[in-house]
Parts: sequence; structure tokens; C-alpha cells
Amino acid sequence: MNLNEGMTPKENSFLSEMVQASGVNFQACYQCQKCSAGCPVVDAMDLLPNQVLRHIQYGHRERVLGSKTIWICASCYTCSVRCPNDIDIAKIMDTLRHLAIRSGSKPGEKDIPVFHSLFLEEIKSKGRIHELSLILRFKSKTRDFLKDAGLGWKMFRLGKIKLLPSTFRGGREIKEIFNAFEKGEE
Repeated sequence: MNLNEGMTPKENSFLSEMVQASGVNFQACYQCQKCSAGCPVVDAMDLLPNQVLRHIQYGHRERVLGSKTIWICASCYTCSVRCPNDIDIAKIMDTLRHLAIRSGSKPGEKDIPVFHSLFLEEIKSKGRIHELSLILRFKSKTRDFLKDAGLGWKMFRLGKIKLLPSTFRGGREIKEIFNAFEKGEE
């Protein structure tokens, strides 16, 4: 069965957009579900990884961009490694996150896109993550100051969270990578 049969050009435009943005051949997916079977965070997802691919094939833009799955994906590459057709599903999830941010889609998880953006800003500005400043920025944006406070205190006591960031010499190179990506030079 041809996946494009009965589809309007509007529905098909999402598939075309995703093929262009990710460089992935979505038609190679024959729904073996190995990606979903190996995913370590699949229990928290509203769409399984193979279902995300199918929804893209059918042009269901809002369903995919509004899902929790694209934000819950840990980008561990287990799905990509397990795929018998070498479909880079982790790259697709990353492409979907970027597309969702650019298009202003309402996310399935309201705080995860905020964390995602702050995480990338932190890497771009400092070259690496300083957990304490990241979490303080996140808490100030979400206004959820006490959630996880006990865990944070425990991590601090165990030395897992440092008050000051460690030194790092590669910050300029990291900024250059981000700038090249933003200019589309990849």
C-alpha cells in the first residue's frame, strides 16, 4: 500500500518537510517495532517511537509535534542502533524538537521544552553544563521552586552538585559549532 494514497498535499507536506529537515527515508520503516521494544523510556511516552514514524508518514503534524514523546526521548540512540533499516530515529526526534520550537507548537510536556532550551543555552554560553545554574534558571522560569528540593539537597550533600562551575577551555569552539549550526553550515 502506498502511504501517500488518499492524502491531501497539506497532509503530505509534513512528511516532505521531515524528509528535507532530517535527511531520513521514512518509507524504509516497515513497523517492525524494534525501536519501541528497546526504548528505555517508552513507558513515559504517549506515542511509541514506531508510531511517531507512522504519524509522520501519514502527515499528522499536530499529533506528532504536540506529543510528549519527542520531549521525553533521551536521545540514547538505542532505537537507531536496533533499526534493521538504519533509520536514525534519535535524529528524527531531535529534528521534531527543533521543528516544534520553531513552529511554536504546544508541547505535550510543558516544562521539558523550557529545560531543553535552557540546557542548549547553557552549553552555548559556557561550553558545558553547570548543574546548579541550569536548575536555578529552570526553576525561575517554571516557578516550581520546591519540587525536587529534597533531592537537590541530597545531591549537593553527596557532592554531585557543585556551587561553582568547573573550568573549561573549549568554550570558544563550542560557540563556533552553535553559530555554524544556526547559520545552516552544519
